[in-house]
Amino acid sequence: MRTGRARRTITLLAALVAALVTAVWTLPGASAATLFGDDFEDGDATGWSRSGGSWSVVTDGSRAYRQSGTSSDARALAGAGWADQAVRARVKPIGFSGSGRYVAVLARAQSTSSYYFLGLSNAGSVVLGKRTGGGSVTLATAAATVSAGTWYTLRLEAFGTSLRGFVGNVQVVSATDSSLASGRAGLAGYYASASYDDVLVTDLGGPSEPPTSPTPPPPGTCPTSGTPVGFAAVNAWGQNGTTGGAGGPTVEVDTASELISAMGQSGPLNICVRGMITVPAGMHNVASDKTIVGIGAGSGITGGGLNIGLPAEDGVTSPPANAVHNVIIRNLVFRNATDDSVNVQMFSHHVWIDHNDLSAGYDGLIDVKRGSSYVTVSWNHTHHHTKNMLLGHDDGNAAQDVGRLKVSYHHNWFDQTPQRNPRVRFGEPVHVFNNYYVYNTDVGVACQANAGCVVEGNYFERVEEPVSDSYAGPAGRCVARNNVFVLESGTPDCGGTVQEPSTYYAYTLDDPNSVKALVTAGAGTGKIGA
Repeated sequence: MRTGRARRTITLLAALVAALVTAVWTLPGASAATLFGDDFEDGDATGWSRSGGSWSVVTDGSRAYRQSGTSSDARALAGAGWADQAVRARVKPIGFSGSGRYVAVLARAQSTSSYYFLGLSNAGSVVLGKRTGGGSVTLATAAATVSAGTWYTLRLEAFGTSLRGFVGNVQVVSATDSSLASGRAGLAGYYASASYDDVLVTDLGGPSEPPTSPTPPPPGTCPTSGTPVGFAAVNAWGQNGTTGGAGGPTVEVDTASELISAMGQSGPLNICVRGMITVPAGMHNVASDKTIVGIGAGSGITGGGLNIGLPAEDGVTSPPANAVHNVIIRNLVFRNATDDSVNVQMFSHHVWIDHNDLSAGYDGLIDVKRGSSYVTVSWNHTHHHTKNMLLGHDDGNAAQDVGRLKVSYHHNWFDQTPQRNPRVRFGEPVHVFNNYYVYNTDVGVACQANAGCVVEGNYFERVEEPVSDSYAGPAGRCVARNNVFVLESGTPDCGGTVQEPSTYYAYTLDDPNSVKALVTAGAGTGKIGA
C-alpha cells in the first residue's frame, strides 16, 4: 500500500514526465491529463503549503480538508508552476465573518498573495477575480444562491489569457487577463470557513459537454436489442440472463416526469430516452424488467442518478423475494449527478450497464453494493471523475457481501479516472478483462477485503499501480495474467488463488495488444445499432 504522500509524489512526477514527452507523444482520444489530485482519504495534507487560518483533515461525509477559522485570509497551495490548468474541487461553505466574504479555488497561484480565484460569496454571488500582491480585483460576477452547509463543485479554468468559472459544471463567469502566466493550484477561505474535497487539476478544460449526434435520430430509432457477456448472462437466482424490458411495450420519454414514471412501472418495459433530461437531485428508482436506452449519441440524464435496488438496510443477509432484477442501462450520457450516477444495491441482480458515457458526478459513477450480484459493466467510457466504480461499500459488510458481488467489467475505457477502477471488497470472482486503462494516477484495480479478482487481457497505459491486493484496508486476492503495461506502467501486486470466471460463463478474450484500439473506437454512446 502506498501512502498519500507517495501517490501525490508520483502524480507530480508523472506530470513532469508528461510535459517532457508532449512534443513527441500525444495521447489519442484523451480529454485531459491529470496534473494533481487529492481526496484526502489518506488522512493527511502532505504537499499543501498554508498561509493563515486553521487547516486540518476532517471527516465531512468522506475525509475532507477543512479551514475552520473565520478571522483571517486563509490559503492553501499545492502542485507545480503550471501555465494552462483547470482546477476543480468540491467546496462547502461553513461560516463567514462579515459581508463580502468568500470561499474559493485558486489557479496560477505564484504565491499566497498572487493568484486568480473563483469564489462563492455570502453576498449572493460567484466572483471571478485576481490578487497580484495587494487587494483583490473583481474581473466578473454572477448572481448565485450560496448556502452554508451545502456542497458546491467549483472549477476555475485558466488557458492563455482566458479565464472561465463554473459552478456545478455550468459556466457562470468569464474574463480575459494576462497578469499571471503560471502558478500552482489552491484553496482559499477569505474570512470564511469551509470544507474542501476531491481536488483535481487537469491540463485541459472539462468536463466536456455531452456528445451529440450529427443528425437527430428519427422517432422510434431506439436500440433495445442486445445480449450481455459475463455475469449478467448467467442463469442464477431464478433469472436466466438479463433481458430487461424484452416482451413489453416500448415508450419514448423526453421529460423528467415521463422518465421517472416509466422507470417505476411494474412489468417489462423498454424506455427510450430522447435528449438530455434534467431530473431532480437525488437517486431515482428503477423497477425490475426494464431497459432504459438512449436515442443517438447525446441522450441521457443530468442532475440526478439511477438507483437499481431496494432501500439500503443493514441486518438483511439473504436476497428478498422482491429484489430488483433484470435491468438494462445502455447508450446513455450521465452528467452532474448529485449522488451516484448509477447505483446497484440490496441484492439486485442481473443488471447490464453497457455503452454509456459517464462523467462529473458527485460520488461513484457506477457503484454495486450490499449483496448485489450477476452484473455486467461493459463498453462504458468514464472520464473527468475521481471516484469511478465501487464494488462493495464497506469493510464491515461481509454478512451481505460474501458469496455475492459477482461482477464482470469488460471493454470499458477508464479514461484518467484516478481511483476505483474498480475498488473491490468481498466479491468473487470479479472478472476484469479487456479494459483500456489510461493515466489512472492513484490505482487501477484495487482488490481488497478478501475479494477475489481475475484481471486479464487489459491494456494499461501510464498506470503506475495497475493492480493491487493491498491498496487499503484488509488485503484481497487477485490473479493478473496476459495484460499489457506500457509507458511507465507498473506491475501487478497480486497473490492468492481465485475462482475462475469460466466456472460460471464462457468468454473469449481479445488480444490485449488490440484492446486500446478496440475500446477507444467502441466504448461510449452512439456505438450500438438499432
